[in-house]
Amino acid sequence: MLTRRAAIAALAGLAVARPARAQSFPNRAITLVVPYPAGGPVDAVARLIAPGMSDDLKQSVLIDNRGGGAGVIGSVAVARAEPDGHTLVLGTNQTHATNQSLLKNTPYDAVKDFAPVAGIADIPHVLVVRRELAASDVGALVRLAKSSPGTLNYGSTGNGSASHLAAELFKTRAAVDLLHVPFRGAAPMTTELLAGRVDVSFATLPSVIAHIESGGLRALAVASPKRAARLPNLPTLADAGVSGVEADAWFALFAPARTPAAAIDRLYGAVTHALAQDAVKKAFAAQGMTLSVRPPAEVAAWLPGEVAKWAAVIKAAGVVVE
Repeated sequence: MLTRRAAIAALAGLAVARPARAQSFPNRAITLVVPYPAGGPVDAVARLIAPGMSDDLKQSVLIDNRGGGAGVIGSVAVARAEPDGHTLVLGTNQTHATNQSLLKNTPYDAVKDFAPVAGIADIPHVLVVRRELAASDVGALVRLAKSSPGTLNYGSTGNGSASHLAAELFKTRAAVDLLHVPFRGAAPMTTELLAGRVDVSFATLPSVIAHIESGGLRALAVASPKRAARLPNLPTLADAGVSGVEADAWFALFAPARTPAAAIDRLYGAVTHALAQDAVKKAFAAQGMTLSVRPPAEVAAWLPGEVAKWAAVIKAAGVVVE
Protein backbone atom coordinates (compact mmCIF):
# COMPACT_ATOMS: atom_id res chain seq x y z
CA MET A 1 0.00 0.00 0.00
CA LEU A 2 1.26 3.48 -0.88
CA THR A 3 2.20 5.74 1.97
CA ARG A 4 0.84 9.31 1.93
CA ARG A 5 4.32 10.59 1.00
CA ALA A 6 4.67 8.10 -1.89
CA ALA A 7 1.23 9.00 -3.23
CA ILE A 8 2.09 12.69 -3.25
CA ALA A 9 5.39 11.97 -5.03
CA ALA A 10 3.58 9.88 -7.65
CA LEU A 11 1.03 12.64 -8.29
CA ALA A 12 3.83 15.18 -8.55
CA GLY A 13 5.51 12.99 -11.13
CA LEU A 14 2.33 12.91 -13.21
CA ALA A 15 2.02 16.68 -12.94
CA VAL A 16 5.52 17.07 -14.36
CA ALA A 17 5.11 14.45 -17.06
CA ARG A 18 1.87 15.82 -18.50
CA PRO A 19 3.18 19.32 -19.32
CA ALA A 20 6.33 17.78 -20.80
CA ARG A 21 4.19 15.77 -23.23
CA ALA A 22 1.98 18.79 -23.93
CA GLN A 23 5.01 20.88 -24.75
CA SER A 24 6.34 18.48 -27.39
CA PHE A 25 6.87 20.24 -30.73
CA PRO A 26 4.71 21.60 -32.22
CA ASN A 27 2.14 22.34 -29.54
CA ARG A 28 0.29 25.14 -31.34
CA ALA A 29 -0.18 26.64 -34.79
CA ILE A 30 2.87 27.48 -36.88
CA THR A 31 3.09 31.04 -38.23
CA LEU A 32 4.72 31.19 -41.66
CA VAL A 33 5.70 34.77 -42.38
CA VAL A 34 5.79 35.79 -46.04
CA PRO A 35 7.85 39.01 -46.14
CA TYR A 36 6.03 40.21 -49.27
CA PRO A 37 2.42 41.11 -50.14
CA ALA A 38 -0.18 38.47 -50.94
CA GLY A 39 -0.52 37.38 -54.54
CA GLY A 40 3.15 37.28 -55.53
CA PRO A 41 5.40 34.29 -56.19
CA VAL A 42 6.68 34.05 -52.60
CA ASP A 43 3.13 34.04 -51.28
CA ALA A 44 2.24 31.36 -53.86
CA VAL A 45 5.05 29.10 -52.64
CA ALA A 46 3.97 29.51 -49.02
CA ARG A 47 0.38 28.60 -49.86
CA LEU A 48 1.52 25.54 -51.81
CA ILE A 49 3.55 24.08 -48.93
CA ALA A 50 1.38 25.11 -45.96
CA PRO A 51 -1.37 22.46 -46.34
CA GLY A 52 1.11 19.57 -46.57
CA MET A 53 3.11 20.88 -43.63
CA SER A 54 -0.06 21.24 -41.59
CA ASP A 55 -1.07 17.69 -42.46
CA ASP A 56 2.29 16.32 -41.30
CA LEU A 57 2.62 18.46 -38.17
CA LYS A 58 -1.04 18.03 -37.10
CA GLN A 59 -1.17 21.77 -36.47
CA SER A 60 -2.38 24.69 -38.56
CA VAL A 61 0.20 26.55 -40.63
CA LEU A 62 -0.96 30.16 -40.82
CA ILE A 63 0.30 32.47 -43.57
CA ASP A 64 1.21 35.96 -42.30
CA ASN A 65 1.97 38.44 -45.10
CA ARG A 66 4.25 41.17 -43.79
CA GLY A 67 5.42 43.01 -46.89
CA GLY A 68 7.57 46.10 -47.05
CA GLY A 69 11.17 47.22 -47.00
CA ALA A 70 12.34 44.75 -49.67
CA GLY A 71 11.36 41.88 -47.39
CA VAL A 72 13.06 43.37 -44.33
CA ILE A 73 9.96 43.92 -42.18
CA GLY A 74 8.85 40.31 -42.19
CA SER A 75 12.36 38.90 -41.98
CA VAL A 76 13.42 40.94 -38.96
CA ALA A 77 10.18 40.03 -37.18
CA VAL A 78 11.11 36.35 -37.42
CA ALA A 79 14.75 36.97 -36.52
CA ARG A 80 13.51 38.49 -33.25
CA ALA A 81 10.78 35.90 -32.58
CA GLU A 82 10.93 33.26 -29.86
CA PRO A 83 13.25 30.51 -31.17
CA ASP A 84 10.86 27.65 -30.52
CA GLY A 85 10.07 26.64 -34.12
CA HIS A 86 6.56 28.08 -34.17
CA THR A 87 7.48 31.17 -36.22
CA LEU A 88 9.13 30.80 -39.64
CA VAL A 89 9.94 33.00 -42.59
CA LEU A 90 9.93 32.08 -46.27
CA GLY A 91 13.20 33.67 -47.30
CA THR A 92 14.45 34.48 -50.78
CA ASN A 93 17.65 35.41 -52.57
CA GLN A 94 16.70 39.02 -51.76
CA THR A 95 15.93 38.70 -48.04
CA HIS A 96 18.76 36.27 -47.27
CA ALA A 97 21.50 37.19 -49.73
CA THR A 98 21.44 40.51 -51.58
CA ASN A 99 19.82 42.69 -48.90
CA GLN A 100 22.90 42.21 -46.78
CA SER A 101 24.96 44.28 -49.25
CA LEU A 102 22.31 46.37 -50.98
CA LEU A 103 20.72 48.01 -47.96
CA LYS A 104 22.38 50.26 -45.44
CA ASN A 105 22.07 49.09 -41.84
CA THR A 106 20.06 45.93 -42.55
CA PRO A 107 18.55 45.14 -39.12
CA TYR A 108 19.35 41.44 -39.26
CA ASP A 109 22.19 39.17 -40.33
CA ALA A 110 21.00 36.71 -42.96
CA VAL A 111 23.37 33.99 -41.71
CA LYS A 112 23.75 34.56 -37.97
CA ASP A 113 20.17 35.45 -37.06
CA PHE A 114 18.44 32.46 -38.68
CA ALA A 115 18.45 28.68 -38.56
CA PRO A 116 17.81 27.14 -41.99
CA VAL A 117 14.91 24.69 -42.14
CA ALA A 118 14.86 23.69 -45.80
CA GLY A 119 15.70 24.78 -49.30
CA ILE A 120 12.50 24.64 -51.33
CA ALA A 121 12.66 25.78 -54.94
CA ASP A 122 14.42 27.87 -57.56
CA ILE A 123 13.15 30.09 -60.36
CA PRO A 124 15.48 30.20 -63.37
CA HIS A 125 16.44 33.49 -64.96
CA VAL A 126 16.40 33.32 -68.74
CA LEU A 127 18.52 35.51 -71.02
CA VAL A 128 16.02 36.84 -73.55
CA VAL A 129 16.34 39.35 -76.39
CA ARG A 130 13.84 41.23 -78.50
CA ARG A 131 12.73 39.29 -81.52
CA GLU A 132 14.40 41.57 -84.11
CA LEU A 133 17.82 41.70 -82.43
CA ALA A 134 20.54 40.27 -84.66
CA ALA A 135 21.67 37.69 -82.10
CA SER A 136 20.50 34.12 -82.45
CA ASP A 137 22.70 32.76 -79.65
CA VAL A 138 24.83 33.90 -76.73
CA GLY A 139 28.03 34.07 -78.79
CA ALA A 140 26.35 36.35 -81.33
CA LEU A 141 25.03 38.58 -78.54
CA VAL A 142 28.48 38.91 -76.98
CA ARG A 143 30.03 39.77 -80.37
CA LEU A 144 27.31 42.34 -81.06
CA ALA A 145 27.76 43.96 -77.65
CA LYS A 146 31.52 44.12 -78.04
CA SER A 147 31.25 45.68 -81.50
CA SER A 148 29.39 48.71 -80.05
CA PRO A 149 30.07 48.99 -76.30
CA GLY A 150 27.30 50.69 -74.33
CA THR A 151 24.88 50.72 -77.28
CA LEU A 152 22.72 47.74 -76.37
CA ASN A 153 20.50 48.15 -73.34
CA TYR A 154 19.13 45.64 -70.87
CA GLY A 155 15.97 45.89 -68.84
CA SER A 156 15.59 44.83 -65.22
CA THR A 157 12.74 44.65 -62.73
CA GLY A 158 14.34 47.43 -60.69
CA ASN A 159 17.58 48.74 -59.29
CA GLY A 160 19.16 46.03 -57.15
CA SER A 161 16.65 43.39 -58.27
CA ALA A 162 17.66 39.83 -59.08
CA SER A 163 17.37 40.50 -62.81
CA HIS A 164 19.60 43.57 -62.46
CA LEU A 165 22.28 41.66 -60.55
CA ALA A 166 22.10 38.69 -62.93
CA ALA A 167 22.79 41.02 -65.86
CA GLU A 168 25.68 42.69 -64.04
CA LEU A 169 27.19 39.28 -63.34
CA PHE A 170 26.80 38.40 -67.03
CA LYS A 171 28.47 41.67 -68.05
CA THR A 172 31.48 40.84 -65.88
CA ARG A 173 31.79 37.22 -67.03
CA ALA A 174 31.26 38.01 -70.72
CA ALA A 175 33.29 41.26 -70.61
CA VAL A 176 30.57 43.31 -72.31
CA ASP A 177 29.13 46.78 -71.72
CA LEU A 178 25.32 47.06 -71.65
CA LEU A 179 23.20 50.05 -70.60
CA HIS A 180 20.88 49.42 -67.64
CA VAL A 181 17.21 50.42 -67.94
CA PRO A 182 15.34 49.66 -64.67
CA PHE A 183 11.57 49.16 -64.54
CA ARG A 184 9.07 48.79 -61.72
CA GLY A 185 8.45 45.10 -62.10
CA ALA A 186 8.39 42.38 -64.72
CA ALA A 187 5.21 43.47 -66.53
CA PRO A 188 6.40 46.87 -67.81
CA MET A 189 9.84 45.47 -68.63
CA THR A 190 8.33 42.65 -70.68
CA THR A 191 6.06 45.11 -72.48
CA GLU A 192 9.07 47.14 -73.59
CA LEU A 193 10.94 44.02 -74.67
CA LEU A 194 7.98 42.97 -76.82
CA ALA A 195 7.76 46.48 -78.27
CA GLY A 196 11.43 46.33 -79.25
CA ARG A 197 12.51 49.26 -77.08
CA VAL A 198 14.57 47.04 -74.75
CA ASP A 199 17.23 44.80 -76.29
CA VAL A 200 18.10 42.26 -73.62
CA SER A 201 16.94 41.08 -70.21
CA PHE A 202 17.42 38.42 -67.58
CA ALA A 203 13.81 37.58 -66.78
CA THR A 204 12.32 34.92 -64.54
CA LEU A 205 11.05 32.01 -66.58
CA PRO A 206 7.39 32.30 -65.43
CA SER A 207 7.24 35.96 -66.49
CA VAL A 208 8.32 35.33 -70.10
CA ILE A 209 7.64 31.68 -70.92
CA ALA A 210 4.44 32.42 -72.84
CA HIS A 211 6.24 35.00 -75.01
CA ILE A 212 9.14 32.62 -75.64
CA GLU A 213 6.78 29.87 -76.71
CA SER A 214 4.78 32.24 -78.94
CA GLY A 215 7.89 33.65 -80.59
CA GLY A 216 7.45 37.16 -79.20
CA LEU A 217 10.83 36.93 -77.46
CA ARG A 218 13.92 34.89 -78.24
CA ALA A 219 15.51 32.92 -75.40
CA LEU A 220 19.27 32.45 -75.68
CA ALA A 221 20.21 30.65 -72.46
CA VAL A 222 19.24 29.97 -68.88
CA ALA A 223 21.32 31.37 -66.01
CA SER A 224 21.19 28.14 -63.99
CA PRO A 225 23.49 25.21 -63.25
CA LYS A 226 21.11 22.92 -65.17
CA ARG A 227 18.76 23.31 -68.10
CA ALA A 228 15.16 24.22 -67.33
CA ALA A 229 12.68 21.35 -67.54
CA ARG A 230 10.20 23.63 -69.33
CA LEU A 231 12.81 24.48 -72.02
CA PRO A 232 15.02 21.38 -72.25
CA ASN A 233 16.64 22.43 -75.55
CA LEU A 234 17.74 25.80 -74.19
CA PRO A 235 21.42 25.76 -73.15
CA THR A 236 22.76 27.05 -69.87
CA LEU A 237 25.07 30.04 -70.12
CA ALA A 238 27.96 27.73 -69.27
CA ASP A 239 26.94 25.48 -72.17
CA ALA A 240 26.94 28.57 -74.37
CA GLY A 241 30.46 29.59 -73.36
CA VAL A 242 29.89 32.08 -70.51
CA SER A 243 30.59 30.33 -67.21
CA GLY A 244 29.93 31.49 -63.67
CA VAL A 245 26.54 33.10 -64.29
CA GLU A 246 24.27 31.07 -62.03
CA ALA A 247 21.55 33.46 -60.95
CA ASP A 248 18.46 31.50 -59.98
CA ALA A 249 15.96 33.20 -57.73
CA TRP A 250 15.33 30.89 -54.78
CA PHE A 251 13.09 30.15 -51.80
CA ALA A 252 14.13 28.66 -48.47
CA LEU A 253 12.48 28.31 -45.09
CA PHE A 254 14.14 29.76 -41.98
CA ALA A 255 13.50 29.78 -38.24
CA PRO A 256 15.09 32.14 -35.71
CA ALA A 257 18.65 31.30 -34.68
CA ARG A 258 18.93 29.01 -31.65
CA THR A 259 15.77 27.10 -32.55
CA PRO A 260 16.24 23.57 -31.15
CA ALA A 261 17.60 21.03 -33.60
CA ALA A 262 14.71 18.66 -32.86
CA ALA A 263 12.21 21.31 -33.98
CA ILE A 264 14.23 22.05 -37.13
CA ASP A 265 14.31 18.35 -38.01
CA ARG A 266 10.57 18.03 -37.45
CA LEU A 267 9.89 21.04 -39.65
CA TYR A 268 12.19 19.75 -42.39
CA GLY A 269 10.26 16.50 -42.39
CA ALA A 270 7.02 18.45 -42.80
CA VAL A 271 8.44 20.39 -45.75
CA THR A 272 9.58 17.22 -47.51
CA HIS A 273 6.14 15.72 -46.90
CA ALA A 274 4.47 18.74 -48.48
CA LEU A 275 6.77 18.79 -51.49
CA ALA A 276 6.30 15.06 -52.12
CA GLN A 277 2.65 15.54 -53.07
CA ASP A 278 2.00 15.11 -56.80
CA ALA A 279 -0.37 18.08 -56.92
CA VAL A 280 2.25 20.31 -55.32
CA LYS A 281 4.97 19.13 -57.72
CA LYS A 282 2.71 19.86 -60.68
CA ALA A 283 1.83 23.30 -59.33
CA PHE A 284 5.51 24.25 -58.96
CA ALA A 285 6.27 22.99 -62.47
CA ALA A 286 3.30 24.88 -63.94
CA GLN A 287 4.69 28.11 -62.48
CA GLY A 288 8.12 27.50 -63.98
CA MET A 289 9.73 26.73 -60.63
CA THR A 290 12.24 23.95 -60.03
CA LEU A 291 12.00 22.02 -56.77
CA SER A 292 15.31 22.11 -54.94
CA VAL A 293 14.78 20.41 -51.59
CA ARG A 294 17.83 20.95 -49.38
CA PRO A 295 18.25 19.81 -45.77
CA PRO A 296 19.12 22.37 -43.07
CA ALA A 297 22.85 21.56 -42.95
CA GLU A 298 23.19 21.94 -46.73
CA VAL A 299 21.48 25.34 -46.72
CA ALA A 300 23.65 26.45 -43.79
CA ALA A 301 26.82 25.48 -45.65
CA TRP A 302 25.72 27.10 -48.93
CA LEU A 303 24.21 30.37 -47.71
CA PRO A 304 27.39 32.28 -46.68
CA GLY A 305 28.83 31.72 -50.15
CA GLU A 306 25.63 33.04 -51.74
CA VAL A 307 25.81 36.18 -49.60
CA ALA A 308 29.48 36.70 -50.50
CA LYS A 309 28.91 36.05 -54.21
CA TRP A 310 26.27 38.77 -54.57
CA ALA A 311 28.19 41.15 -52.31
CA ALA A 312 31.06 40.99 -54.81
CA VAL A 313 28.71 41.60 -57.76
CA ILE A 314 27.06 44.54 -56.01
CA LYS A 315 30.41 46.08 -55.11
CA ALA A 316 31.90 45.63 -58.58
CA ALA A 317 28.82 47.14 -60.27
CA GLY A 318 28.52 49.97 -57.78
CA VAL A 319 24.85 49.20 -57.16
CA VAL A 320 23.25 51.47 -54.57
CA VAL A 321 19.68 51.22 -53.33
CA GLU A 322 18.30 54.11 -51.32
